[in-house]
Amino acid sequence: MIRVFHDWSGIPPEARGASVALGNFDGMHRGHVEVLRAAHAARPDAPRAALTFAPHPREFFRPDDPPFRLMLEAERAAALEAEGIEILYELTFDRAFSLLSAEAFIEEVLDRGIGAAHLACGADFAFGHRRGGDVAMLRAAAEARGIGLSIVPHLDDAEGPISSSRIRRLLQDGYPERAAALLGRPHAIRGVVAHGDARGRTIGFPTANVALGRHLEPARGVYAVTVRLADGRMVKGVANIGRRPTVAEGAISRLEAHLFDFSGDLYGQEITVSLHRFIRDERRFASFDELRAQIAADADEARRLLSTV
Repeated sequence: MIRVFHDWSGIPPEARGASVALGNFDGMHRGHVEVLRAAHAARPDAPRAALTFAPHPREFFRPDDPPFRLMLEAERAAALEAEGIEILYELTFDRAFSLLSAEAFIEEVLDRGIGAAHLACGADFAFGHRRGGDVAMLRAAAEARGIGLSIVPHLDDAEGPISSSRIRRLLQDGYPERAAALLGRPHAIRGVVAHGDARGRTIGFPTANVALGRHLEPARGVYAVTVRLADGRMVKGVANIGRRPTVAEGAISRLEAHLFDFSGDLYGQEITVSLHRFIRDERRFASFDELRAQIAADADEARRLLSTV
């Protein structure tokens, strides 16, 4: 199991001396994986670690922004563990930490705090108060302290550098399959199934309802999805993300997934819904009969799109 530390002081000896990948790692896309692998390749003898922050610095500095996260903390930790990370320094990003100078971040956190043996980061990594430190500064400071450093160039595709912001735009524009190519897997939303108004059940399409919370809201509409249940089973389905204008105009956006060929009580269980293809925009229907017919057509289309998944 991955070990998680939220404070750099008092790190036990066995959690020091690691080869540490630095970054926010929101979404854990293919570029992030390159940084993790570079850290391990440089010091395969050292424990594998990542250093990141919670909350995301953007959430701290701009709390009124709409939710933008591709992954929340528990999802990120699980993704890092899946990539072989043994130690996660998930440092609390608060006002005191935001005022820490770049020099103090290197000395107090990276050197004396976690005792890093090696560091790896992207070429645009910035750190410290007002992002005052860059990779040139980090290189000089690490060398002076006998700490190795791997600077990993951007991982590019035909359209440019792979980045979390680019993935967010693709999801908001309704291209989950293109986002998946950058992530290395389909984008997923994880959450606890909550009670809804049971409207779907009354028209023959019961749904598992999950609040988006701090997750980025992708394009509103209908998606072909796969759902991983709490017991590990995978189920195909069709999902709507949005405000359900036919039945609940003005409500908060949420995800509602109808699982194919499934019966059972999922309330209170955590599920993970992976978005594969966007089927259509969300829209208002004149009647529940019209809505029921459209959902049936959406389900048929989702089954077709998922036939090779």
